[in-house]
Amino acid sequence: MSAAVSESAVKSGAQSGAQSEKFRKDHNINWWLTAAVAVLSLTILIPLYFTIVTALKTPAEAGTFSLPTTWEWHNFADASAKVNYPKAALNSAIITVAAVVLTLLTNTFVAYAVARNMDKRFFRFLYYFFIAAMFVPFPVVMLPIAKQMGSWHLDNQVGLILLYMVLGLGTNLFIATGFIRSIPVSLEEAARIDGAGTWRIFWKIIFPLMSPINATIAITTALWAWNDFLLPLIVLTDQSNQTIPLAQYVFSSQFATNYPMAFSSYLMAMAPIIIVYIFAQKWVIGGVMRGAVK
Repeated sequence: MSAAVSESAVKSGAQSGAQSEKFRKDHNINWWLTAAVAVLSLTILIPLYFTIVTALKTPAEAGTFSLPTTWEWHNFADASAKVNYPKAALNSAIITVAAVVLTLLTNTFVAYAVARNMDKRFFRFLYYFFIAAMFVPFPVVMLPIAKQMGSWHLDNQVGLILLYMVLGLGTNLFIATGFIRSIPVSLEEAARIDGAGTWRIFWKIIFPLMSPINATIAITTALWAWNDFLLPLIVLTDQSNQTIPLAQYVFSSQFATNYPMAFSSYLMAMAPIIIVYIFAQKWVIGGVMRGAVK
């Protein structure tokens, strides 16, 4: 009996060793790829370092990579006062949140309608029409959009939010349609047998399954709406509605620029969206993982 136990222990140890060896081979680190990623990360880290150290210098010290001799923290307060940062940040936040919510509520449903009706000529036309709109350069339609929004009295925050929702439809449709078509139609057929309508099927079944795509659409829309300069410039006519990029335009001058104060303003503009991502990343990653498991 002891011999049998010993033989079983040997086999178990051999299997465990084989599994450990297989695990090490499967998880072997690609050092060349790691080195390439580390080098490419410098293209972000070096400008970020330069921005931070410049924001804390005097104007005479700006332009060098060395640390400040004196840390000028008051540059942030001066920049906030100069651009009226609280008001501009509030405007940007309102526009960004509203654009993200409306985009998720409308673009995903349009994608669902198109994905489930691609066999029909009208929906195929809509799909290719919005995809083709992605290739139209924005400067071509910039002035007509500004003229049209003015004639409709939508040269305000409401009009800007609607533009983000409409102009992002092509990209979001392209992203979401393929994912929706991978969801089995049998789920919807079972829900229809139970008496569910189209709206209920979408909000109770399809929309929750689209969580990884919704996270992607929300992130891209938020980054676009928060950082955009051109659309607010041509649409917003009331100075009290200006967003952070428009407020920062005050630092651009043909003759002189206070670079430490300008860079302080840029850091304050980046901070909110970075903080939101830090707190929301677990939901974003969780949505991607659920999509991978599905």
